Amino acid sequence: MDISVLLVEDDEHIRQALGLAMADEGFAVTDAVSGEQALELLAGAEPDVVLLDLMLPGVDGLEVCRTLRARGDLPIIIVTARTDAADVIAGLEAGADDYVTKPLVASVLAARIRALLRRTGRQEVVRLGELEIQPQTGAVLRAGAEVHLTRTEFRLLVELASAEGRVVSREQLLQRVWGYDYFGDTRLLDVHIRRLRRKVEPDPDEPELILTVRGSGYRTGP
Repeated sequence: MDISVLLVEDDEHIRQALGLAMADEGFAVTDAVSGEQALELLAGAEPDVVLLDLMLPGVDGLEVCRTLRARGDLPIIIVTARTDAADVIAGLEAGADDYVTKPLVASVLAARIRALLRRTGRQEVVRLGELEIQPQTGAVLRAGAEVHLTRTEFRLLVELASAEGRVVSREQLLQRVWGYDYFGDTRLLDVHIRRLRRKVEPDPDEPELILTVRGSGYRTGP
């Protein structure tokens, strides 16, 4: 079955070229030329993943991303023409799972989409402090109440908790959660760690569950 993608891109040439290339990679692509149109389409049907340009007329990509993330955990990959740290971090903080930079290579983008949608195969319940992590159902509970995570945040939490206090390097987390090499760019991971801490830590500024090991990576607390 084809993976369905909503491509939100206002540049006609990029939209057409990328749409054709993604179709060749086996994806079913629907187009939106603005943030407003994207939100209208998503009110009626939900694709497997949204590919979202940040620079859109009217409602920009950041606002679309925030709106979609407030609705649920729909996978979002942002597209930016610049590699400026502020742009990338702003998109990730808005709730995106991943980012790509223009010009886009369809085969690489296809691999990233498939990696994002790949679910963990673990079945056993994992416990971290007061958290109960259920890989089979994708649920995280604290005292019986569900903690709402995106699927990327969930996979990141499972990888850390499954290490049982051992240090997991940044490179290992990037490979296991996102499925490819970022060549030393850890912004993606660091922003997701901040987002995850805001959801699972009693005090995100004084983390007890997800600890930074300077120069190495991250581990879970006792």
